[in-house]
Amino acid sequence: MRLVCLSDTHGLHGQIAVPEGDLLLHAGDVSRRGELTEIIEFDRWLGTLPHPHKVIVAGNHDFLFEREPHLAASLISNAIYLNDSGVEIGGVRIWGSPISPSFHNWAFNRERGADIRRHWDLIPAGTDILITHGPPQGVLDLTLDGQAVGCADLREVVQKINPGLHLFGHIHEAWGQQRLGSTLFVNACVLDRYQPAHPVVVLDWPLG
Repeated sequence: MRLVCLSDTHGLHGQIAVPEGDLLLHAGDVSRRGELTEIIEFDRWLGTLPHPHKVIVAGNHDFLFEREPHLAASLISNAIYLNDSGVEIGGVRIWGSPISPSFHNWAFNRERGADIRRHWDLIPAGTDILITHGPPQGVLDLTLDGQAVGCADLREVVQKINPGLHLFGHIHEAWGQQRLGSTLFVNACVLDRYQPAHPVVVLDWPLG
């Protein structure tokens, strides 16, 4: 199964070259401010892509998904939308969450500690692919000024569950891949400073 992974398109999806594959995975921030028109346009774009399966989560810019969750979810007709929930595709168990640590009161922000941990505790054992908007602490989470802003509780849970792939975005400048143990971590942000900068990540599952 060919996985096509991206994140943080922020409404510029039409400028992104998306390779063909079997399963498209988007790790959130599909919009700039989560306006209704932005979500409609994003779903329209998803419908133009040839991938047989598409799975997305929201991100901290995607306000409509948090403020009016039923409306926002109803606008996504060309992908499976995950919100602390899972789906199995071709025998691959996928779990997705839009949550990230609090930062200036954006969407899906939670305080570090018990407030955010309750979301990570929902991730089931046996998850093959984990999609979160934000990174775990210490893994592809460095900002331009060198701060590691990922979530420590998420890192702990991921180490316990050991998914084959942990896909995320959020920190644009930390794009890349890193393998730790049996998990491949991928920051799939395609923008840097809100301009297209990084290629979409293509992986073959099961990972080598």
